[in-house]
Amino acid sequence: MTRWSSVSSVANAVALALDGVARVYDTGGGTVRALNNVDIGFASGAVTAVVGKSGSGKTTLLRIAALIDEPTSGVVALGGERVVQGSERRRARLRHEHIGFVYQDAKIIPHLSALDNVVLALLFRGLSRSRQRTEGMELLGKVGLEGRASHRPDELSGGEIQRVAIARALASDPLVLLADEPTGNLDRATSSVVISLLLDLAAAGNCVVVATHDPDVADAVDRRIELEDGNVVSDVAK
Repeated sequence: MTRWSSVSSVANAVALALDGVARVYDTGGGTVRALNNVDIGFASGAVTAVVGKSGSGKTTLLRIAALIDEPTSGVVALGGERVVQGSERRRARLRHEHIGFVYQDAKIIPHLSALDNVVLALLFRGLSRSRQRTEGMELLGKVGLEGRASHRPDELSGGEIQRVAIARALASDPLVLLADEPTGNLDRATSSVVISLLLDLAAAGNCVVVATHDPDVADAVDRRIELEDGNVVSDVAK
């Protein structure tokens, strides 16, 4: 398998790279290798599905790629820039500036409107209040929800809530969008809307990586990576 040790030379093609990444947990019952020396590059302009059984390493991979967790060994590179282990401040800056993350349960604030949930993610960019709301509406427009801006989560469908979460994740204009089971709580028709949105975002140049059990997601995207016991056992581009 190709190693990405000189990832800066392919930075225009590869938005995110994992080079020899391993994650080991010490438990009361022994050592668990959640990821085992994984080498993967993710390109801009494509949606990659990471599939595998529960416990295969999907969520661990996403959390390391998102710079939320550190690998035990190996290197993560974002836009060609290597992320040094142990530098939490730098990792936090890169995460805030370049990574959007969408959770399965959306994690939007129940007492705020769709617009205010998105605006919340814009507060740290130093924009005026009016500019925050303008950009918030533009982001809701990207996910087809400009007409639902004033609605709170209890007035939105499950698919609409997930699209609000995607709009919020796009607030920093991220280089990489990571989504952990974004269709896991949705019916098939609603899942199709979310899948189409992710494909549209990739077509606009985003690097999109989705951890999923959903066969419809895996069948629809540009590339399918399968994990088993922390190892990449299949990597197929369509």
